[in-house]
Amino acid sequence: MTRALAVLAATYGVLMGVSPVLQIRRMIVRKSSSDVSVGYFGILTGGFVLWLLYGLAIGNTPLIVTNIVAVTVGFATITVARLYRRRDGEQV
Repeated sequence: MTRALAVLAATYGVLMGVSPVLQIRRMIVRKSSSDVSVGYFGILTGGFVLWLLYGLAIGNTPLIVTNIVAVTVGFATITVARLYRRRDGEQV
């Protein structure tokens, strides 16, 4: 039972980590990031960085993998949002 929960939690963690890709897709389709909170994604990504560091400190592979995915997608989301804001001349 514990092993099944661990696999399920790790799988769900990766899905949570890639879920901001939906926001990236929306920004690209709309060619705007005006309805995206960059601050929110910054705080969220900061939390993922902390969990990644914790996973590295304790050598927990599922924490490391899921949070590498989340950090990567978080930074990508912030980058896309900031690029659209610069293009539109909005305050970043």
